[in-house]
Amino acid sequence: MEILVASAVGILTAAGMYLVLRMRTFPVILGVSLLTYAVNVFLFASGRLTVGAPPILNGATRYTDPLPQALVLTAIVISFGMTAVVVMISLGAYLGTDDDHVDDMPDADADAAQEDAT
Repeated sequence: MEILVASAVGILTAAGMYLVLRMRTFPVILGVSLLTYAVNVFLFASGRLTVGAPPILNGATRYTDPLPQALVLTAIVISFGMTAVVVMISLGAYLGTDDDHVDDMPDADADAAQEDAT
C-alpha cells in the first residue's frame, strides 16, 4: 500500500513539475494543481495509512491520526480558491496581450535583446 501511494506522489510530482516548466499558462495552472494534489496525498499518507480505522483518539484501540486529514481538507479549500485566482489573473493577461506565453519579455523585446547580444 505504501509503495502505491509513494508511486502516486512521485508521478503526480513529476507530471506537475513537467507542466509547470511549460511556457503556456494553462499547463502551468494544471501543473500547480497536480503539485497540490501530490502534497495533499503526501500529507494524508503521513497520518499512517490504516484501512477501516476511525479518526478518533478516545476509546479506540486502533485509530488514524486526524491531524493530516484536517490539514488536507484545509489545503483543498485553499488550493481551490488559489486556482480560481490564478485562472482569473491568467485570463486577464491573455485578454490583455492576446498571447498565453509565460515569459518575462514580449517577443519584440526578446528579439531586440537577442540582436543586441550578438
